[in-house]
Amino acid sequence: MKQGLQLKFSQQLTLTPQLQQSIRLLQLSTVEMNQELELIVQSNPLLERVDTMDDGEARVTEYETSTVGNETAEAPVEAAPRELTEMDWNETPAFSQSGEESDDDFETQSSQATIGLREHLIWQLNLTCLVDRDKQLILLLIDALDDSGYLTQSLEEIADMLPDELEVGLDELQIGLKYLQSLDPIGIGARDLAECLSLQLQVFPSDTPCLALAKTIVGQELTALGGRDYAGLKRRLHCDDETLRNACDLITQLNPRPGQAFGGSDTRYIIPDVIVGKVKGVWIARLNPEAMPKLRINQMYADILSRNRDVSHQQLSGQLQEAKWLIKNIVQRFDTILRVTQSIVDRQKHFFEHGEVAMRPLVLREIADAVDLHESTVSRVTTQKFMMTPRGIFELKYFFGSHVNTDAGGACSATAIRALIKQLIAAENIRKPLSDGQLAEVLAEQGIVVARRTIAKYRESLQIPPANQRKAL
Repeated sequence: MKQGLQLKFSQQLTLTPQLQQSIRLLQLSTVEMNQELELIVQSNPLLERVDTMDDGEARVTEYETSTVGNETAEAPVEAAPRELTEMDWNETPAFSQSGEESDDDFETQSSQATIGLREHLIWQLNLTCLVDRDKQLILLLIDALDDSGYLTQSLEEIADMLPDELEVGLDELQIGLKYLQSLDPIGIGARDLAECLSLQLQVFPSDTPCLALAKTIVGQELTALGGRDYAGLKRRLHCDDETLRNACDLITQLNPRPGQAFGGSDTRYIIPDVIVGKVKGVWIARLNPEAMPKLRINQMYADILSRNRDVSHQQLSGQLQEAKWLIKNIVQRFDTILRVTQSIVDRQKHFFEHGEVAMRPLVLREIADAVDLHESTVSRVTTQKFMMTPRGIFELKYFFGSHVNTDAGGACSATAIRALIKQLIAAENIRKPLSDGQLAEVLAEQGIVVARRTIAKYRESLQIPPANQRKAL
C-alpha cells in the first residue's frame, strides 16, 4: 500500500477550564458552592473574601486591573443583574458571603444536635448505686437497643453470646432489663410495640379515666385497634363509643418510638438563592444577598503584578486570571438562577396567590425555551436551589410536574391534584372516610378525570393511609 499525507478538517467540542468551572458552580447548592470557594480562596492568593465592617457594609479596595500583566480585565456579562455588577473589573466586584451567620430569616436548619440515646441512658446509669457487674449487664442491654429504643434481640440470644466464665443467668438479664425499662424515656427497652405502650401506661395515675381499658387494648387488642375494627372492639370489650374513644385517645398520646427523640442529626442549612415577593401587584424574584459570596482580587498581589511583568510572576498572573474567571462565573451563576426563577414565577403566579391547588403543569423544556438555555442547564439550575416565598421555602424543582387532562380539554398538575386530595380527606366524615374510588368520582365531578390507582399513588405520596385506616369513632 502506498503511503501518503492527507489533510482532513473536523469539528470537535471542547470544554475549556472556565466552562467546566461554570457548569460545576451551577450545579452546586449554595452551601456546597461556599465550601468549594473556601478551598479555592485558600489555594489562590489573588482571591480573597471581603471583610465586613461593623455597619455591615462591605469594605472594597479599588485597584486598576487594566495595567496588570498588560491585560485589560473583562467586564461581567451584560445579562448579569445590576445589583451584582454595580462595579466593573476596575472596581473589583464584591458579593455577599453566605457562609456567615445572619439575623435575617434566610437560613433555616433542622433541630439542634442532641446527645445520643446511649449517652443519655449511660448518664442515668452512672448516677445509680449499682455494683459494677450490674452496670455492665445493663450497659450490654443498652448496646443492644435500636434507634427507636427497642431491644431487638431476645434475652436468650444475649445470654448465649456471653462467655460461660461470666456465669450470667437469664434471671440477671431479666432484672437488668426491668431496671433499664425504668429509665428515661419511658418505654425504652421494650421488645415490641405492645410492651412499649404498656410501660408508658403504667406511669399514668391510677385514677386516669379509661386507663384499665387502654391497658387491655394495648395488651390484647392492639392488632384490632390498628385495623380500626371498632365494632369488634366494642363487642369484645363490652364498652360504648364514648368509652372506647376516650381509651383510644389515651393510647394515641403515647410515643411508639421513644428512642428517636435522642441522637443528633446532622444540621442541614437551607439558604434560599432568591426571594419572591409582590411588588405593585406583580410577583418579582430578586437575589438573596445572603446567598452571594463576597469576593475580590487581592490588592497587594495585584499591585505587585502591575509593577512586575517578568517570567518569575507567571504563576501569579495565571492565578489572577483564574480569580477573574471565578468571579465572572459566579456572576453568571446567579444571573442564570435569577432568570430561571423569574420565568418560573411568571408561570406559577396563581400558586403564589392561591396555593397548591392553583399550581399549573410545567416542564423543564418550557422554561428552557423561555430563557434560551438548554434543558440540562435548567435541570442543574433548579436542583438544590431554593426560593423564599410568602408561602414558605421551596426548591425550584417543586414547581415542575406532570399533568392530567381535564374534561374541558385543559390540564391539571399533579401537585394541584394532590392538594385537592388532601383538602377532600381533611373535610371528610371520619366515620365514613372517602375511598380512592370515591375520591376519583369527586374529582371527576370537578372535571378532573383521574384513575383510582393514580389517586392511590398520590395519596400514598402524601403519606395518607387508606380509608379503612382513617376511620374513627
